[in-house]
Amino acid sequence: MPVESSSSGVVRQAKQKRKSHSLSIKRTNSTEQERSGLQRDMLDGQDSKLPLSLRTNLIDLFSQIEREFENLYIENIELRREIETLNDRLTADGQTLEGTDLAKGALKTKTSHSTSQLSQKLKTTYKASTSKPRSNSCHAPVGGARNFSVSGWELWGGDSWIVSSFKTTTSRALCQLLREYVGHRDGIWDLSVTRTQPMVLGTASADHTAMLWSIETGKCLLKYLGHQGSVNSIKFHPTEQMALTASGDQTAHIWRFMVQLPTPQPVVDVSQPLCDDDVDVSDKDEAEVEAEGPNDCPSVRVASTTLRSHQGVVIAADWLVGGKQAVTASWDRAANLYDVETSELVHSLTGHDQELTHCCTHPTQRLVVTSSRDTTFRLWDFRDPSIHSVNVFQGHTDTVTSAVFTVGDNVVSGSDDRTVKVWDLKNMRSPIATIRTDSAVNRISVSVSQKIIALPHDNRQVRLFDMSGVRLARLPRSNRQGHRRMVCCSAWCEDNTSCNLFTCGFDRQAIGWNINIPALLLEK
Repeated sequence: MPVESSSSGVVRQAKQKRKSHSLSIKRTNSTEQERSGLQRDMLDGQDSKLPLSLRTNLIDLFSQIEREFENLYIENIELRREIETLNDRLTADGQTLEGTDLAKGALKTKTSHSTSQLSQKLKTTYKASTSKPRSNSCHAPVGGARNFSVSGWELWGGDSWIVSSFKTTTSRALCQLLREYVGHRDGIWDLSVTRTQPMVLGTASADHTAMLWSIETGKCLLKYLGHQGSVNSIKFHPTEQMALTASGDQTAHIWRFMVQLPTPQPVVDVSQPLCDDDVDVSDKDEAEVEAEGPNDCPSVRVASTTLRSHQGVVIAADWLVGGKQAVTASWDRAANLYDVETSELVHSLTGHDQELTHCCTHPTQRLVVTSSRDTTFRLWDFRDPSIHSVNVFQGHTDTVTSAVFTVGDNVVSGSDDRTVKVWDLKNMRSPIATIRTDSAVNRISVSVSQKIIALPHDNRQVRLFDMSGVRLARLPRSNRQGHRRMVCCSAWCEDNTSCNLFTCGFDRQAIGWNINIPALLLEK
């Protein structure tokens, strides 16, 4: 093999650089012409619903991303050529070098450096283009929710992450999946935990049944079979072993139960230890949970009290403080207040323009809040026995799926418009905080002690926020754990030492989670 002189090697290297530089100039000029034409086409388009200023900013940002990837690609080509030249010279001198490993190492270093520059540039550009204060909101994704989001700036590069996350809140919480409660034959709409001992979990399902479960073992303790339609909600009496269920058969039932808790079994850790806020999972659907239901579970078939008078589906029901009255919400656009002992109708609460979706009562005061598809929720005040007042909250642009009280003077509302709003009962003109998400929000719940909001989503996610709108965590979800379908409801139970948060969904299962609240708030 002829030996190449060092001078000829330098000349060869210089020629390659000039050729590469000329190629990059041509490619850049051609790309700039195509990009400017594309920008004109996009800005002139009539199909987009985005404001012109936002579209312009997005186009500029995508152009920057494209330029950075082009530069990175060209630099890597040049680097590979330099490595090949160096290998030729070393081989000519009788030496050997692992060119492949060197190339990989050099490319990795170069990629990391360029990625860091790209990350900082996008971060700076986004901050400069957003002048609105963000302290009380978590902004929703723009564009493709999986691969690109303004709030997350998640960008795919080949098969690996190029830029992982620019979230304003990087907190993580210890969120451990402890139990799965499987036995329903259809989706689970609602769930609740008893307020008295023995502490059990109740679920309401589209399979026309309600079930009571041992929190510690996951075993079904009792099944209620009294309804002729989907069971849409379940709530427990504040002091007695009674359950209140609402159904698609246009009634609400009150039924008594007695259960004996089985011996607790050792808790099996079936979860990843950390909530993952950065890494997403596949959207591929898995087979639904197949369950024939507990065969040895005792059942109750007759209600002790039936609440009638609605002309449509009863979608939700709840006990007023003290447990002597109950309120129901229906698709007939009305909510009804009943006397539990006599089952007589006390008040019919009318005023909503469309079907009701939820109702909730205050834990210590005679207050009721009803939600509706008419984009509003209403606060009903029964503290004065002689009269009752009503206040209308208008702040959402789509169905209000739920509105719940916190301990104190706040109401938190969730909506199909992908937002959650926090309201002060003393100043109801506008929300004090708004949480913007990437999916419709279903029946939310707020923890009593720390006021942490648990958001169940249509997209199978469950996210935790504080009352100021800062995201604290996202519960783990993968192909092996978490919900596989829409998550319908969440319920806190801070009195339980193991599972303190429960969720249910249309994958026919309820899940018990252990949320390390002190660690969550510490990382906040």
